[in-house]
Amino acid sequence: MSTQYECLKSADLYAEAFGIAPPETLLGKEVWPRQQGFFIRKAFVPGQPTPETGTEPTSEAGASAANISDAMTDPVPAPTSPLVMELAQGQFGLVPTWVKSASDAKLRSTKLAVTRYETMSTATPTRETWLNAQRCIIPMQAFIEDDWRNRKAVPTRIARVDGKPMGVAGLWERWTQDGEEIISYTLLTVNANSHALMNRYGQNGNEKRMPAILNEGAYGAWLTAPLEKAREFMRAYPTQLLLANPVQKK
Repeated sequence: MSTQYECLKSADLYAEAFGIAPPETLLGKEVWPRQQGFFIRKAFVPGQPTPETGTEPTSEAGASAANISDAMTDPVPAPTSPLVMELAQGQFGLVPTWVKSASDAKLRSTKLAVTRYETMSTATPTRETWLNAQRCIIPMQAFIEDDWRNRKAVPTRIARVDGKPMGVAGLWERWTQDGEEIISYTLLTVNANSHALMNRYGQNGNEKRMPAILNEGAYGAWLTAPLEKAREFMRAYPTQLLLANPVQKK
C-alpha cells in the first residue's frame, strides 16, 4: 500500500479528535518515509517501566486469521490506572534498536514505514517493539492510494466520509547510539482483499492492504490492552465510513 498520508489540517483537531494538547507548530501537509510526523503514545509515568529501562515481555497467544468484517465492536479492557496520552514527533519509518549506525537507520526506514500486522510479532525489525507494547496512534486526515484499474496509477485520496481525522494503529521506537537519538514509528496494515472499497487499490495481482484504522472509542484501549488482546484491534475499517476521490493535479 501507499506510504503517503496527510497530517491533520489544523492544530485544534488534535484536542478535538484525540483529547491531547495540540502541537505548537504544525508540520508539512503530507508525510512520506524519512520525514517527520506526529504520533500519539501512552505518556511516561514516573515509577512505571519505560522503553529505556525495559518492560517485561509478555508471552503472546498464537495469531488468528485477519477479520475483514465491518463489525466495530472493539475490546475495551478495564483500565488498571488512568491513561495519559501525549503527542510525540518522530521519523516515519521504524528504526530498530539494534541498527548499528544512523546511516543504516536511514536506509532501513523507508522499508519499515508500513508493517503487516500479521508479522509484527515475529519479524526481526518489530518483534522487540511489539513485545514492549510500544504501540501508538498515527493521526491523519487522509491517506493516498494508487488506483491501477485502468493500468495507470491514479493517486486517490482516502478519507472518512464525515471528514473527521483518523487514528491509525502503529508502533514506535527509540534508537540511541553515541549520544544520537532517533524517534521513529511505523504504520500497521491489515488485509483488504475482501474490502469493497480498498480492494480497488494497489497493483493488480498483489495482496490488497489498508491502514489499521481504529474505532474512535478504542484509542485508549489500543494503547493499554494486554498483549494477547491487542491483535483484536487489527481489522478493516467499514467501507461505508470511507470516501475515495482522485487527487486533483495542480
